[in-house]
Amino acid sequence: MAPGRAARGLALALLGSLLAAGCTDGGKDGEDEKKKAGARTTPAPGKPAPTSSAPAADAQKLPDIDPAKAPRTPAEARALIDKVMATAESFGPDVVRRTPYENDPTTWPVLGTDCAWGLAPPPATVLATRTRNFEVPAAKGKGAMKLSAVVTVHRSVRDAEWEMADSLEEGMRCPSQQLRTGENVSNLWTNAMAEGEANQLNAHDVLNEYASFTSRESGGPQPYVWMLSRGWQFTIAVSGKAAKGYTDRDLGNTLVQGNVAMLLRLEAAVAKADEAKPDATKTAAPAKSGAAQNDAEGAR
Repeated sequence: MAPGRAARGLALALLGSLLAAGCTDGGKDGEDEKKKAGARTTPAPGKPAPTSSAPAADAQKLPDIDPAKAPRTPAEARALIDKVMATAESFGPDVVRRTPYENDPTTWPVLGTDCAWGLAPPPATVLATRTRNFEVPAAKGKGAMKLSAVVTVHRSVRDAEWEMADSLEEGMRCPSQQLRTGENVSNLWTNAMAEGEANQLNAHDVLNEYASFTSRESGGPQPYVWMLSRGWQFTIAVSGKAAKGYTDRDLGNTLVQGNVAMLLRLEAAVAKADEAKPDATKTAAPAKSGAAQNDAEGAR
């Protein structure tokens, strides 16, 4: 597959999954798109869950991982994250670094029994994890749109699958969450897709959360989107908080660019050489009980 076609195909699949999760212009049209999406979601109370669409027979699935390229130590995992992690340019030309730019890699976000996010040491299944923070600065009557990217290397595929499962359970358990003091999301609902479902071909599993975001700083409500993708033993997450002057589509388009960039870099870094998409890194560039309350920047 030619590099341009690979990137465009991945972008369309990711954007489609965000639309399925509710990242639309809202109103009746948004509800219609959800019904058409055909992906697994957490249904509204008293309503049956929609059925999932069958994988396409000719779907091009992810290549096999090259065992020699799979990290086995924390140092190897950190080196891989260096290759995969997004930069500001990954999300678009208007995106810049936000302070703090990188979070403490010895911490891990956990959702308490009170549905408030906090920090704790990463589980033993994690070889390495890193979070970076970005924003589209406030300008011309628009607020600052805040973005984050996370890359995590697990010891095994099974461990990464458990992260996906735990994240799905968290969204179902806590439809309202406190991200940190003064920041909250509500009306959260979840959409999950496996490889091949609804033309989702960029990851083995994808989990999207869509919610309304409010904060003391910027008011609200504004759109909030969090996407977690798993490829092999690795997970990649992007999240965004929209601001005044931005639609949920603006937020979704920005997140898709960053996510596509990292997924392509990951495939180029670990897939078997004869199966990885050519020039993936070049193609990508343009475009959890209780813990102490997290008042610092986190993955959410």
